[in-house]
Amino acid sequence: MSVLDTINTQRRKDVELQKKIVSISELKSSAHYGRVCSSLKGSLVSKGPAAIIAEHKRASPSEGDYACPANLEAVVRGYANAGVAAMSVLTEPHRFGGSLNHLREARGFTNLPLLRKDFIVDQYQIYEAKSAGADAILLIAAGLSLAETNDFSCLAHVLGLEVLLELHDVSELKYLSVNPDVVGVNNRNLKTLKIDLKSSIELFDQLPSDLVKISESGIKHAVDAARLLGYGYQGLLVGTQFMKTDDPGQACKRFIDSTTELLKPKTS
Repeated sequence: MSVLDTINTQRRKDVELQKKIVSISELKSSAHYGRVCSSLKGSLVSKGPAAIIAEHKRASPSEGDYACPANLEAVVRGYANAGVAAMSVLTEPHRFGGSLNHLREARGFTNLPLLRKDFIVDQYQIYEAKSAGADAILLIAAGLSLAETNDFSCLAHVLGLEVLLELHDVSELKYLSVNPDVVGVNNRNLKTLKIDLKSSIELFDQLPSDLVKISESGIKHAVDAARLLGYGYQGLLVGTQFMKTDDPGQACKRFIDSTTELLKPKTS
């Protein structure tokens, strides 16, 4: 069983347990449920040229606990001050140290678009995302059938949430039929955890020109960021490089400043 299969199996168990604790009706009574969502897509388009979705996560399957001393409020406010286009909040608890409470709390610290980053395997999680203040959800093609992805995308849109569809290779291009708001190319193979930035380069020309496209995972240096943005991506999702530091907000600001400088036209 692949890493992705293992995580999805656990998430299905988690969801079944959570359904017994909090009903969908209770989720709909949340103070956040009625808010009008901000547009992740719109923020990426307007932010350029170095539009960053900065991520809050406490661990990863490949690197373990990051031991970042900054609390969630400091991270969120630091990212906002750095000038990010949006924020991603990991809510998967077993491998990434996440929690739905992190998303709820983050909503109280910023008006920027928030992406619920998780392994969505059940419609219940989409209601959770809405109730916790998310503006968008992640759907991972590699872990879902096309029918599931379409159903989840339709529900998200009914609830006013946007959809970031994550692809990894050409075999998943058929998932674009669900009409995502943003498409992300993950440089990490979620079945093996191996990273290769070539995934983004090789898949870019296969994607419709009118789609808002971002590159995700393994983007460690400003030179890599500038290369991907220069190639045509309209945003990047970066988390590990920031969360492994003592001050993610400052690390993010340095990253954005350096990337922006590299993207400036060269003068003779």
